Amino acid sequence: MTEERKNFSGASKYVLDSELAQIVNVSMALEMPLLLKGEPGTGKTMLAYAIAESLGMELIILNVKSSMKVIDALYQYDTLTRLNDSRFGDSTRDVSDIKEYIKMSKIGQAFTSEKRTILLIDEIDKADTDFQDDMLDILDQMQFDIIETDEVVSANKRPVIIITSNAKKDLSDPFLGRCNFHHIAFPEASMMKSIVDVHFPSIDKKLAKNAIATFYELRSIEGIEKRPATRELINWLRALDTDPEFKTGKLIKNKVPFLGVLFKKSQDYERATMHVTRRKIF
Repeated sequence: MTEERKNFSGASKYVLDSELAQIVNVSMALEMPLLLKGEPGTGKTMLAYAIAESLGMELIILNVKSSMKVIDALYQYDTLTRLNDSRFGDSTRDVSDIKEYIKMSKIGQAFTSEKRTILLIDEIDKADTDFQDDMLDILDQMQFDIIETDEVVSANKRPVIIITSNAKKDLSDPFLGRCNFHHIAFPEASMMKSIVDVHFPSIDKKLAKNAIATFYELRSIEGIEKRPATRELINWLRALDTDPEFKTGKLIKNKVPFLGVLFKKSQDYERATMHVTRRKIF
């Protein structure tokens, strides 16, 4: 029996536009990986969480590392434990059976799950080109070999695959050719207001308005290396909302509190402090 197709239309804490919703649903229908690009903090990773929440599916996350090999994402063969078990003989496992020492990694877990899952491959641009292309071959074929046991692991259910990139490194043409693509732009002020409303339904409206305007003012400071993202704005609003001085929704001229919530690098913090001191934001 064909599995009932589900459509994604958003989640409780994730605000998305219709174009993003459409490309998610098209990718699921075509069973193609969806590659998301955009600067950090635009909600690429959180989209996978939102899809999992909305559709009631398990989320499996592969955090890509620069030194990672494809096999690391598939399975692990615990040779050390097997050696110790054979030496000391106090294990309940059969040391002659290599399968006892094979453990599925993230892609392996997604393939062997009895239910369809969301597989998030986060920050693929950290890996080298060989890793990218080899991994996509496996995702195309929906199977991989366990070398030690000469077995083939095939996917029980094709997972919904979300791949994120911060665009720090170009991806290969073969990789791009096998994915659907969407660029998530940094939210404009109107969209940011909707995001803030979702997270803070009862926040002082004047505080929210002034804080969002201040946030974009600070993001535009020339020379900032790591601009504050949506996550920093949400945390900053939480900080402001706990300070009685700002319950009125006003930000004091030449003073913006808790800049350390917005800027995490010393040079950026100093630039922001200097900017606030010299300019009357509110």
